[in-house]
Amino acid sequence: MHMKKLTTLACAAALATLSGAASAQISGNTVKVGVLTDMSGTYSDLAGAGAVLATQMAIDDFMAEAKPAFKVEMVSADHQNKADIASNKAREWFEREGVDTATELVTTSTALAVMKIAKEMNRVALMSGPASTPITNEQCNDVTVHYTYDTYALANGTAKAVTQQGGDTWFFLTADYAFGQALEKDSSAVVIANGGKVLGSVRHPFPASDFSSFLLQAQASGAKIIGLANAGADTTNAIKQAAEFGITPKQSLAGLLMFISDVHSLGLKNTQGMYLTTGFYWDLNDETRAWSKRFFDKHKRMPTMVQAGQYSSVLHYLRAVNAVGSDEAGKVMAQMKKTPINDFFAKNGQIREDGRMVHDMYLVQVKKPEESKYPWDYYHIRQTIPAAEAFQPLSQSKCPLVKK
Repeated sequence: MHMKKLTTLACAAALATLSGAASAQISGNTVKVGVLTDMSGTYSDLAGAGAVLATQMAIDDFMAEAKPAFKVEMVSADHQNKADIASNKAREWFEREGVDTATELVTTSTALAVMKIAKEMNRVALMSGPASTPITNEQCNDVTVHYTYDTYALANGTAKAVTQQGGDTWFFLTADYAFGQALEKDSSAVVIANGGKVLGSVRHPFPASDFSSFLLQAQASGAKIIGLANAGADTTNAIKQAAEFGITPKQSLAGLLMFISDVHSLGLKNTQGMYLTTGFYWDLNDETRAWSKRFFDKHKRMPTMVQAGQYSSVLHYLRAVNAVGSDEAGKVMAQMKKTPINDFFAKNGQIREDGRMVHDMYLVQVKKPEESKYPWDYYHIRQTIPAAEAFQPLSQSKCPLVKK
């Protein structure tokens, strides 16, 4: 009897040790998600508070579905689109606050700075807002996922469609930092590959409010298309001022990175007929509508692709942590890369060895005011661009992680 009792106790202790092993692999038995985004500046509409909300929704949905043995917490901060502020905050989070992943990271300069620190500290960087292709090329690393879109996919959609429809001479108005330069470079290559010509470009400070001198140079070029290689408030201000100067409709504008938040703030009258490329549209199908309605009920605006991608990336990350029973970056990344993404945001999405998450993208055209039947009914879907065509092929990759 005594021996039997001892054996039972030993078995119970062994089971307790095993069940504790998974949570022991999770530092402090808490997974901490940091949202580092633009809360107050040029990109706050497309990311900002909406990205923080999307993160909390992902955490809440994960806790409800997985009922994990560990806790999940979120912290957030405003990086003000400055690389030094972003890198200092990320280092503080990783070193002192036990943050496991830095997420969102709109603005290429902040993303490139934080991914270096994530690598140094062996933490995961999940990027939804930044656009530039160096993130998964020359500057790639094995702890970073570039999730929602990039400048290659944007150019491959918008610049290609506009050039093929006769917009064959271009002049670029470009935000003067890594993102704008990457977008101009990728778009120029697509214009030329499709038989068009690039007549010139001008760089504007980031952020900017007065575009008059830059728009006048674009007007003087005589180009059929003025390509806006910028985003957020820079794009909306340039579009407004082009109309004020009478540049449009004589010359057409191509918004190479536009969000539904931009269309909403400018109105259909000012944006009708414009083409843009997006990784997500709230009104695509029943699944996108259901999630977007939940988001809208809390945020009072429909989600941008960055906000929808933020939810999807954080949920995918948390599921991977749960599956491997660890928050160690290498183990989590391996699980994320081997697990396809199937949710309202992506179907059969896949994270490649270069960290690029590939999924279908959509070429859309903004509706005329009379075509819009209900609030936020803004887009015609003109083309679904399959994942294999939307993003840069691995054969062209400059990422050292890619085996050639």
